[in-house]
Amino acid sequence: MERSLPRTQPAELTNRPTPAAWPLRLLAALLLWQQRAHTRRQLAQLDERLLADAGISAAERHAELGKPFWR
Repeated sequence: MERSLPRTQPAELTNRPTPAAWPLRLLAALLLWQQRAHTRRQLAQLDERLLADAGISAAERHAELGKPFWR
């Protein structure tokens, strides 16, 4: 009776990133966090007229500004 070895899949086909991908994933996360913080600073500067033009309520603005940068 012949046994076959389990087949392994390349890292691209699995959900696990390769160890070499971690620095890039970290950089991507840091850049995303920076973008979120910048966007929220801009949102904080908008007046009521501009918020209305964008279709954003004061409650939505307040909720967005209350989020931490990583969310």
